[in-house]
Amino acid sequence: MAALFTVHRDGYTISTNPGRLDMDAIADMLSRAYWAHSRTRATLERALENSLVFGLYAGGDQIGLARVVTDYGVFAYLCDVIIHEDYRGKGLGAWLLESVHNHPDLQGLRRWLLVTRDAHGLYRKFGWEPLKDPERWMGIFNG
Repeated sequence: MAALFTVHRDGYTISTNPGRLDMDAIADMLSRAYWAHSRTRATLERALENSLVFGLYAGGDQIGLARVVTDYGVFAYLCDVIIHEDYRGKGLGAWLLESVHNHPDLQGLRRWLLVTRDAHGLYRKFGWEPLKDPERWMGIFNG
């Protein structure tokens, strides 16, 4: 299990404390996301329980999320990065990504992956780039 991680900025908090997660708020945000709108609540809960989850909070309200699936040694998959619509355009997504990258238990990983349809510009600011040798990669996609 990863060390708890908390950072504060301008009245906002990012925390990996699973006890702070607001499942209703998360389910609501992800229900409007193109990649997660059809996920069941049970699937969402199982995914969160088995991931390193970064919650973004305005006071006590959860307004964002980033989830990392990792072995903490070699590999990490970044997914479910979302900011509530009412809080977009304030630099919170960039701060959330910065916090993910700065988590002490995620340092020195050999490989990070993510999938995005429309946020390439944001991720490029943090060193993300298209896959090298994509012909070597394979996957199974079940919807």
